[in-house]
Amino acid sequence: MTWVAIAFIVAAALAGAPLFAVLMASAMLGFLASDIPLAIVAVEVYRIVDTPLLVVLPLFTYSGYLLAEAKTSERLVDLVQSVFGWLPSGLAMVGFVVCALFTALTGASGVTIVALGALLLPALARSGYSEKFSLGLVTTSGSLGLLLVPSVPLILYGIIAQQLDVGEPFTIVQLFFAGLLPMLLMLALLIIWTLWRHRGDVIPRVEFTGQRFWRALKAARWELPLPFVVLGGIYSGYFAISEAAAVTAVYVTIAEVMLYREVTWRGLLKVMMDSMVMVGGILLVLGVALAFTNFLVDAEVPQKLFEFTQEHIDSKLGFLLLLNVMLLALGAMLDIFSALVVIVPLILPVAVGYGVHPVHLGIIFLANMQIGYFTPPVGMNLFIASYRFGKPLQELYVASWPFMLILLIALALITYVPWISLVFIE
Repeated sequence: MTWVAIAFIVAAALAGAPLFAVLMASAMLGFLASDIPLAIVAVEVYRIVDTPLLVVLPLFTYSGYLLAEAKTSERLVDLVQSVFGWLPSGLAMVGFVVCALFTALTGASGVTIVALGALLLPALARSGYSEKFSLGLVTTSGSLGLLLVPSVPLILYGIIAQQLDVGEPFTIVQLFFAGLLPMLLMLALLIIWTLWRHRGDVIPRVEFTGQRFWRALKAARWELPLPFVVLGGIYSGYFAISEAAAVTAVYVTIAEVMLYREVTWRGLLKVMMDSMVMVGGILLVLGVALAFTNFLVDAEVPQKLFEFTQEHIDSKLGFLLLLNVMLLALGAMLDIFSALVVIVPLILPVAVGYGVHPVHLGIIFLANMQIGYFTPPVGMNLFIASYRFGKPLQELYVASWPFMLILLIALALITYVPWISLVFIE
């Protein structure tokens, strides 16, 4: 009977059943087979709802949806270009920086491609960049901000890892600090390669003028203080992370609805509904996944996985290499939220057994997910960019490959030099 149920669950998953339903069925089957009351599933769902940090997810998600609905992307591009456009390959640098910032604010790589692609792709073409380079930049840079606060995946990893309570304890703010240098490393390597790539090309620059800068600054005057207030409050310790999320939600609402008036009150209701549908889906999957994780722990699956790994891999470096290969493959097949709630509970105890700090593992995990977004053949960014720009997938594979190699170098440094991630928290 058990094997019939397992076969049915696998068939349902292959047929496209929702992730939460597959996890729920798996958890319930496991508990029934172990003679554990099914009430434990409801207990786990309540436990995640009772987590104090959980208020951060809906507030930051709502803020990101609202910023994406307004013309924030246009103002952000104009402002950054007015400052850096005079540098060699300045517009490409603008693209990297703006995409990272916008992804961090909205928490969604696909939103960045859709919102900024229409601005950056024509601008890059007019400035003399090849179509191949421009497509590669927009497709790959859409996921650059996952390591920057207030990235929702970064917060979600912290919540899941804290619920598991293995390894050294850490705070969400420490996780935010840990993402700073890895993110700057990725940006630096991409910019250095871009400068080398266009060293002999004549790329027009945008002359810096006080008038243009002032016009862009004035246009973004209501949104510009947001990163300084929120990030400054978090990193200085003045705001708790939940307070920062609340301040962000209130500030963004006032700016976009009452000051810029780009989102109507009716439109605000739609933003609220859309963002909360997203949050509801995350919370449902997360609650069920924790119940499934509880079953895995009771069945000693992480311990058995650790013992199996130790039998075949006797070094921390070997484990990290295998981890990167596995995560890159998973990142190309799963969306980031599914990967977080399903994979983190399995690999975190194993990684801790090899002496990997939970914060370092989180940065490695999200750095892999960034690259997995555009890893052929099924990376999500590739499909979004193909649909958005009307280009065949094969063309996007070729365009993204050089950027992927650069980010793989950054990933290797992040993985094998823990100092890059842990310098601010040790």
